[in-house]
Amino acid sequence: MNFLEERIINDGVVKAGNILKVDSFLNHKIDIELLRNMALEWQKRYNGSKITKILTIEASGIALATMTANLLNVPLVFAKKAKTANISDNLYKATVKSYTHNKTNTIVVEKDYINKDDCVLVIDDFLANGEALTGLFEILHQASSTIVGAGIAIEKGFQDGGKKLREMGYRIESLAIIDKMDASSGKIYFR
Repeated sequence: MNFLEERIINDGVVKAGNILKVDSFLNHKIDIELLRNMALEWQKRYNGSKITKILTIEASGIALATMTANLLNVPLVFAKKAKTANISDNLYKATVKSYTHNKTNTIVVEKDYINKDDCVLVIDDFLANGEALTGLFEILHQASSTIVGAGIAIEKGFQDGGKKLREMGYRIESLAIIDKMDASSGKIYFR
């Protein structure tokens, strides 16, 4: 069992509907040392890759992506879930359905921030159905960027997102893959 799996067992809460509550250490109250260890693991796994930027989606992935970008000494870009008044119309766009929020968003990244010369590592907290990653990869395809792969904190292996994306040829490095969760007992089974 790795350090993230241990933390999930100790502090994660399994809720009905295959929801894993990890906001006490990962995406609401954030354990910086845990994030540092996760970023170090992705740095090791992607060692030798020519990464020029990190891309994530707001909001839960930002902390993980910031730590990783800091260690790799590259800029971080995050896709916004809404176009605000201070964003130009010169955008890459993709549609993403959120499993947790049961909501569809059009995510956007300004074209000035990612381009064909970039080699991009995507970082996110969860991978379930693969909607967020698919949207981020779509934006990177629009930019003609090189997709190095994705670093995922927690993958729900019992959902098909990771399998589908790997079959499409994407490199996905998940630090914890859950094969099954039982809300009645609170048990989590890792791959």
